Amino acid sequence: MIRSFADWFQESEARGLDLARTVERLEVKETGASPEAVRERIRDALRVMRQAVDEGLAEARASSSGLTGGRSGRLLADGPRLLGDDFTTMLARAIATLETNARMGLIMATPTAGAAGVVPAVLLTLAPAREWPEDRLVDAMLVAGGTGIIIAERASIAGAGGGCQAETGSAAAMASAAVTWLEGGSHDQVATAVALTIQGMLGLICDPVAGLVEIPCAYRNASAAVNAVASAEMALAGLDFPIPVDQVVDVMGDVGSKMDVRFRETALGGLAATPAGQEIAARAGMTELVQLQRRGSTKGEGSARFGPS
Repeated sequence: MIRSFADWFQESEARGLDLARTVERLEVKETGASPEAVRERIRDALRVMRQAVDEGLAEARASSSGLTGGRSGRLLADGPRLLGDDFTTMLARAIATLETNARMGLIMATPTAGAAGVVPAVLLTLAPAREWPEDRLVDAMLVAGGTGIIIAERASIAGAGGGCQAETGSAAAMASAAVTWLEGGSHDQVATAVALTIQGMLGLICDPVAGLVEIPCAYRNASAAVNAVASAEMALAGLDFPIPVDQVVDVMGDVGSKMDVRFRETALGGLAATPAGQEIAARAGMTELVQLQRRGSTKGEGSARFGPS
């Protein structure tokens, strides 16, 4: 088990292994599977990611709630390409994965279903642009996995445990570490990429409208993908961050543990508790949720009040 970035880097240096091989070695040791079996499982995961993206882009049908569906395909077809094709494609792929999830399609949780669009959006978009072969993508997934293991150990990867920073924040950190490593980044640069990613998402709440993993989740996956690439680019350029990455992860855990329960996947606060959010929940037949939202918004518990007083 990897419990810190410092230990991961030290273990790799001591054994003369790169970061991906270290994670692979630990996976072999813990599961008893062969290295090739470990890598084949990751290839399967990449296939699922591609299928989820393709399904989301091709299917315009709305989810059962009517909240999502067709947005990713529309973006890919009609996006203004403000920063070029790859940027728009990355956004669309992130949203597509969450749309597939909302229609009960098969997705790969990375690290969770609610954040499943970030890693595929980043890796599958950059791979052809940067000419990364499939085996390198497998290595990248190992590096992403090592990053996720540390965050899960030191903080949380669950929205119920630490808000959306724990879900899309972790996914963005995983993607950023993988990209930085694939581009030849040093251990310090990988650490910086993760730190930059997380510091930009600290405190992000989890407030799913009507309690569904659809809105704002799909859009936050797209935003997190942008954060991941931006952080990797800054780290690879040599920009630093003064707080060590393990301490940044610890802060993430501390913030999450102190976050009001209404902002940790309960749908009792934030966007979910707005008048519009309550109307959507009511249309979905979630009357008990609406009652809880209204009760929470009128109690003197530091919560916001929506609408006229």
